[in-house]
Amino acid sequence: MSNPRQRLLEALQAPSAGPLARPSTGGDSATRDLVEQLEREQPADLGRDEALLAGVWELRWSSSRQPWLREAPWLENLQVLDPNRGLGMNLLRLKGPLGSIAAISVVAALEVCPPQRVSVHFQRGGWIGPRLGGNRLELLAAVRQSFPAWLDITVLDRELRICRGNAGTLFALVRRPDLAAKELLPL
Repeated sequence: MSNPRQRLLEALQAPSAGPLARPSTGGDSATRDLVEQLEREQPADLGRDEALLAGVWELRWSSSRQPWLREAPWLENLQVLDPNRGLGMNLLRLKGPLGSIAAISVVAALEVCPPQRVSVHFQRGGWIGPRLGGNRLELLAAVRQSFPAWLDITVLDRELRICRGNAGTLFALVRRPDLAAKELLPL
């Protein structure tokens, strides 16, 4: 029998198979139980593992009922993090070839606050299109953030990140090594 981390990763990477399937429901108690078990057994320490935050992460399970905070089979719900530049971005785009022209993003300033918190200040949001030459087509507007936002990173390794948002939502994300943060983030 595989360990809880491996069972969770298998369920997140192949959500259409097995009893841990349906990560988009937000109410899957088997997935939530595994997430909470890993939080107890494998707590993150950003003082030690901050470098592991960097990269592109895909949301594969969420306890939220909000459609933009859930996994969907036709949508890539990505989070791009570059803690060295203090920059992050949430990116929703269609899966497949239309993804580069049909993307909605919110860009944020990040501050890592060990042992587990990442402070988030949303700056601008809107449409991000493809790169043409050295420039990316963008239509972004300033975001007025009226509340403090943060993520508590509760589990972090090279493949898996679990976090809790300031509203109490649980998120499980898997690393997307096929995508480069520098290609997605604004210059």
